[in-house]
Amino acid sequence: MTFRLPSGGHVDRDTLLRFAFDGRELTGHPGDTLASALLANGVHQVARSVKLGRPRGIMAAGVEEPNAVVQLEKPFPEPMQTATTVELYDGLVARSLSGQGRLAAEPDPARYDAKHLHCDVLVVGAGPAGLVAARTAARAGARVVLVDDQPEPGGSLLGSNEYVDLKPAVEWARAIADELRATPDVDVLDRTTAFGAYDDGFVLAVQNRTSGAARQRVWRIRAARTVFATGAHERPIVFPDNDRPGIFLASAARTYLHRYGVVPGRRAVVFTMDDSAYATAIDLADAGVEVPLVVDVRPTAPENAACAERGIEVRTGTAVTGTEGTERVTGVRVAGELIPCDTLLVSGGWTPAVHLFSQLRGALRYEPALGAYVPDGDLPTARVAGSANGTLDFGGCVREGRAAAAKAPVEIPLPVSDAQPRELAPAVEWQIPGAESDVDTSFVDLQRDATVSDVLRATGAGLTSLEHVKRYTTIGTAHDQGKTSGMLAAGITAEALGADLADRRPTTYRPPYTPVAFAALAGRNRGELHDPVRVTALHSWHVGHGAEFENVGQWKRPWYYPRPGEDLPAAVRRECLAARTDVAMMDGSTLGKIDVQGPDAAEFLDLLYTNLMSTLKVGRIRYGVMCGVDGMVIDDGTVIRVAEDRFLVTTTTGNAAMVLDWMEEWLQTEWPHLRVFATSVTEHWATVALVGPRSREILAGLAPELDVSNDAFGFMAWRDAEVAGIAARVCRISFSGELAYEINVPSWYGLALWEALAERGITPYGTETMHVLRAEKGYPIIGQDTDGTVTPQDLGMSWAVSKKKADFLGKRSFSRAENLRPDRKQFVGLLPVDPTVLLPEGAQIIETAHVPRPPVRMLGHVTSSYPSAVLDRTFALALVRSGRERIGETLFVPVGDEVVPVTVTESVLYDKEGTRRDG
Repeated sequence: MTFRLPSGGHVDRDTLLRFAFDGRELTGHPGDTLASALLANGVHQVARSVKLGRPRGIMAAGVEEPNAVVQLEKPFPEPMQTATTVELYDGLVARSLSGQGRLAAEPDPARYDAKHLHCDVLVVGAGPAGLVAARTAARAGARVVLVDDQPEPGGSLLGSNEYVDLKPAVEWARAIADELRATPDVDVLDRTTAFGAYDDGFVLAVQNRTSGAARQRVWRIRAARTVFATGAHERPIVFPDNDRPGIFLASAARTYLHRYGVVPGRRAVVFTMDDSAYATAIDLADAGVEVPLVVDVRPTAPENAACAERGIEVRTGTAVTGTEGTERVTGVRVAGELIPCDTLLVSGGWTPAVHLFSQLRGALRYEPALGAYVPDGDLPTARVAGSANGTLDFGGCVREGRAAAAKAPVEIPLPVSDAQPRELAPAVEWQIPGAESDVDTSFVDLQRDATVSDVLRATGAGLTSLEHVKRYTTIGTAHDQGKTSGMLAAGITAEALGADLADRRPTTYRPPYTPVAFAALAGRNRGELHDPVRVTALHSWHVGHGAEFENVGQWKRPWYYPRPGEDLPAAVRRECLAARTDVAMMDGSTLGKIDVQGPDAAEFLDLLYTNLMSTLKVGRIRYGVMCGVDGMVIDDGTVIRVAEDRFLVTTTTGNAAMVLDWMEEWLQTEWPHLRVFATSVTEHWATVALVGPRSREILAGLAPELDVSNDAFGFMAWRDAEVAGIAARVCRISFSGELAYEINVPSWYGLALWEALAERGITPYGTETMHVLRAEKGYPIIGQDTDGTVTPQDLGMSWAVSKKKADFLGKRSFSRAENLRPDRKQFVGLLPVDPTVLLPEGAQIIETAHVPRPPVRMLGHVTSSYPSAVLDRTFALALVRSGRERIGETLFVPVGDEVVPVTVTESVLYDKEGTRRDG
């Protein structure tokens, strides 16, 4: 059976599109949605409900559709798509859903992207109000962006047969859109849904693309002013068995008729509380549909004469109290009488789409005459116009659209429409009474299978907040976000509680307005681009010389440099011996670097670090520990004083962004009085660590004007000098315990510096060797040797906690009883009794040589473990309860099926006196 009219609608009848639904081969035309094509082919049941498995059909014609949720199978599986918003294309394959959809097992082959756009005026919605608003702003010379989710402009006019200025309303809308497209500095974005509105005029929108490489594009729009002309959603009516296939919103049936040339059935009953449904009844009758009856709950009707001319009976002061049928409506009950029909059209009034306005924290008020919440005034940068503002007549929408967009009056003649003004106020009734048992089939939220009985159960349990009722019943939490059910749930809840909706507020509207695919939000940031790959200025040299890499944060860092025939242990042993006995170099450019400057910079760093930074002299460097408010170590690094009001802070590679965010959080929320600016300069500098007994000799040869003696250039000092002819900042810092220098040059000179060093036969080393060198000296790595429960005292760094400062982050927590417990885990070294055994990092430490049955008392765990060339054995670092009191004791580490004995030692295992630091 076909329900397509021989003529009418905006579809292209000359082109045939083939698609499949539930295995049936069907046809449609360009301009169709999947829903309109299914209706044209006589398909009404398109899904089953999520909890009860009841048959469900198409109900709406847009994003408010609660029922027709389908699975798209080709060209790529997409679950939970509304048939009313899927544009038909040749080869589409879809199936009905019984409950939830199915995610694709294979990666999405489509491409997604994003684009930024700035404008003076953003208009959301291309209905009458939005079109006039955009034209008004454009003619005033503003830069305008108009977004609308439909393929063509017109909004509600697309579903009507009305005339504007003596021409079809669709042509009037198209003419305005054509004028806008031809105007410089105006962007018209069709198939684009604004789904999120945020502070400072920022709006996110997603566009379905029909051409170009990207399937969808996320638009990030910033506007000086925004006009929300987002329209309104027609409400269903709550009565027993109101969920059968064949029950439509009246406005949806009119849209299918005029836009797609499709009638919803052959014999339709109309059930209404509002004038708008009469236009649907009259138009369907004129199209050849038998409309035997209009049921109006109001005591009088506005269109008796027009209906009588077409043989339509109008019954007022009564209601539909139930339906019959299994796979589709076969009849409706009115005052105990069964009226045969295959379609029921309902209209329970209109709910303005205030979602985006509310997301901006715009105030709402209840309008009793409308039975809905409407905007309560404008925002400084946002206005609402048209149906979204509760104005439901054409003339009012146009006037509001013009007023919302105009800074000053613009002379644009108002269009004249033949649409009939509303004669009667709508009735506001939240449910149609039926038998007491019928509340179990009186559906409020069709997508969630939530009924009146669910709402009454919630209020009966003592819930009075609509937010609580929403979560108890799940009403409004499905993909449609309560567009058709939210107001009904609010009304029924208030009715049950005897409350006034004017004294209550609706549930919170949150982005997104419609579901947005994660792939669209990710854009091109997927696969290798999912997490940005960062490389240093020396990366090409590392690649060219065979380095193996490891990921540290987002950085690609050289792990080790294997020579022919070498594996990881052999290469690391060679690199370690070069650093300990000769000279070696490492690319340290990834260390976080933050420029902190301002009159209060010294005071700020005193508050941030546990030790005193304000006493640091220009030209000197100090190691610092940073703690959270709980006193636990979150990062460490060095602080270089560049000038009286300027410092360069270094952080660990992986924590650079976190530390900058930490600084900004305190500067902006707790210490806004401090005059300080913090700026990341990590990528500005290339850093080369020159390490080993011969490092002073090498540096002296490259920087002949720099006095590198211990007296002139002591430990933890810095000097500006030319190194290999490049202006550099040289720091006497050692993370290996050896004589060492960190040479910093602007990043674009980093490769030249590195190559100048490499020409002298210096051995490059990677992060694995760096770990061994620092671990031999007992230097902890934050995040590896700490786990968020470690204080500076636990690490043996009480010397880094100032006793002179009045306050700093974490200070108060150091006096907590928990932080003073003698059995806290402490940082120590471990030496396996068998010097060839390498302990696994993360291995647990116990007291007994035999693994007892669980539960086993754990004393701590291994944090770092390496073989050492200079110690000629393996060793480890660990966090052990009362660790420093256990030095000299033998503990045990389960490794596989064995228990390995280990001796607890101090954390410093090499050069305990620190003499090698000065060469």
